[in-house]
Order: sequence, then C-alpha cells, then structure tokens
Amino acid sequence: MAKQISLREFQQGLAQRLREAQTEAEPTSRLGVQAGSRNWLLKLDDAGEMLPLPEFSGVPLTQPWYLGLANIRGVLASVVDFAAFMGGEQTVRTPDCRLLLIAERFHSFSGLLISRMLGLKNVQIMQPAEKATERSWIGAAYRDEDGRLWHELDIGALVAHDDFLQVGA
Repeated sequence: MAKQISLREFQQGLAQRLREAQTEAEPTSRLGVQAGSRNWLLKLDDAGEMLPLPEFSGVPLTQPWYLGLANIRGVLASVVDFAAFMGGEQTVRTPDCRLLLIAERFHSFSGLLISRMLGLKNVQIMQPAEKATERSWIGAAYRDEDGRLWHELDIGALVAHDDFLQVGA
C-alpha cells in the first residue's frame, strides 16, 4: 500500500528539492559535436535543436563561412559553417552533418553547421588541458580518456562577438 502524505508535506518536500536543485553545482554533461577536425562541448541549454542539414539559400557579398539562410518551420535562420568560421576548411557535407540551432534565449535565430554529433560527454571524467586560443567564445579545454582534445564553446559570447555578427565580405 502506498504511503499517504498530506498536501502540506508534499509542498514542503517539493520546495526543499527545488532549493537543493538551485544550489546544486553546474551540470557536468555537455553536448559533444565535431566541426571540421575539432571537438566541441556545449552546455545543453545553449543548444536549441539539432536538425538534419536543410536546404539554404546563399547570400551574395558575405564571408565564405556564412552559408546563407535556411527556412526552419517558416522562420529564416542564418547558417554558419562553424569549422570555416574558426579558420578551418569548409565543411564537406555528408549525411552526418547537422545544423545546430542556437537556443532561443540568445535571440539569434541562427545555426552552426557541424560535421557530426558525438553525444553527451561528462567533463568531470576529463582532464583539464591548456587553452590553445584566446578567443572569447572558447572556454575551458579538456582531454578525454582517449587523449582527444575538447573545447567548451560559449554560445552567448560567440553570438555577441563582432566577428560572428559581421557576415558581410
């Protein structure tokens, strides 16, 4: 037989769990993606959606990394080749490519073309590594148990940075 509790006890227990959740340390799970030859870690609430690569229309006189505009459920989204934006080669489009939409809370309806998704990664089991660059949108660096280098991507800093906002050539 199930234990019966009063509404008051239930509300007190719920309030206690909410307080504990708010004081809990930052979640350690990150979304792992690959863009070009680099591995990236994103906070789960920074990523909006992960979509198969949609059709997009190019925009003349823009940077080579700016791929154009895609119609996502009736709304135009900017599409950025993230590997090319970071100074690498243009991403070769394969069935593994995805469009990582940036979370709505950043008010930047845009998406990053990534080479492939790599699943959830736990940064607690990774070893800290030295940051290779001073770009404001690149956070901590880690090495996983296989020695692969991972960089945290700060989406908020990326979408607010002049380099990301200046798509004109």
